[in-house]
Amino acid sequence: MAQSGIVIIKQGREKPILQRHPWVFSGAIDKGRTNLEGVQPGDIVEVRDTRGGYLATGYHNPHSQIRVRLLSWNQTNQIGPAWWRIQLARAIAIREAMFTGSDTDSYRLVNAENDGLPGLVVDRYGDYLVLQFLTMGVDVARESIVQALADLLNPAGIYERSDVDVRSKEGLEETTGVLYGNPPPDDLTITQDGVRYPVDILNGHKTGFYFDQRETRRWLRTHPEIAGREVLNCFSYTGAFSVCAGLNGASSITSVDSSGAAHTIARQAMAQNGLDDLPAEYVEADVFEQLRAYRDEERTFDLIILDPPKFAFTARQVDKAARGYKDINWLALQLLNPGGLLLTFSCSGHVSPDLFQKIVFGASVDAERDAQIVGLFNQSADHPVMLSFPEGHYLKGLACRA
Repeated sequence: MAQSGIVIIKQGREKPILQRHPWVFSGAIDKGRTNLEGVQPGDIVEVRDTRGGYLATGYHNPHSQIRVRLLSWNQTNQIGPAWWRIQLARAIAIREAMFTGSDTDSYRLVNAENDGLPGLVVDRYGDYLVLQFLTMGVDVARESIVQALADLLNPAGIYERSDVDVRSKEGLEETTGVLYGNPPPDDLTITQDGVRYPVDILNGHKTGFYFDQRETRRWLRTHPEIAGREVLNCFSYTGAFSVCAGLNGASSITSVDSSGAAHTIARQAMAQNGLDDLPAEYVEADVFEQLRAYRDEERTFDLIILDPPKFAFTARQVDKAARGYKDINWLALQLLNPGGLLLTFSCSGHVSPDLFQKIVFGASVDAERDAQIVGLFNQSADHPVMLSFPEGHYLKGLACRA
């Protein structure tokens, strides 16, 4: 990536940069004084204040509202193959310290901005790596990134899952495919905390699995109130929560998801963990409609899990998302037996933990149920959040006893 452009920040707009927030929006740039002659999308630029003083270095993309994503606050750093390798090695070393010697072989290796690598996601699935290049800058640097990962980890294969809508905001097309070595096998099974999970890397959600819910799965496996409970797992995907509840002695599990393919993998997961004989039901349906059907049938459960997809992609969608979260929590609370547990989540970054708690409170009022919080959840430690980048905290969850 060429390092040729100078971006000048408007007076009074330097504070977030000085505080190491990694995004520079178009509105903060003094376009009249900025020199981007010869700069191509994804090229490296220096960011300076109105007096010409150095602030930071990052990559520029005129197609995005986030014009510059910052990589370094040290002017002596040269952003190139060696720099990418050092940053990747640092992120890898942190994860290896977390998981070496554990009974976990799969986790997030690189968490984008929160590891100082804006736009890059790297997930480890045993001997395979799965990458997402979410922004122009890392897409331009893909060759350096893939080579560094191959050298540092010697994986059996590196596969790309950049088939996400956010790339369109960067002027990029969606793309998937093998970047190095061999493609992941169709029957790949990973291990987390000793539990086996079959995954579909080529077609599954995200990169194939929800690594960010590792702590919640551990809670379900160890919490003493799970044993003997009838469980309803909504938005169940490939059944990871169902498996953990089953291993902790749940008496029966009903999994609801709109994907029949996900249910097929969920059945495999139960079998691989010795839960073939556990009474289990797999319902292919819209969760909102199915919850209403259960209410009309007066069917009840002892534990209900709600882990829906993102409802708010922008700040403008928060009000609509809040109504959706309130609706499903209101329905779920009506289906809980006295003393029942509700595990409820939001992965919408624009919905704050405080707002989410207020939404669930509103649902409990409308459902005429008293509820107490007995557990709080966040994304797992392999999804760290930079203090300078609060936007990196997106997953929040509550365990409530009704």
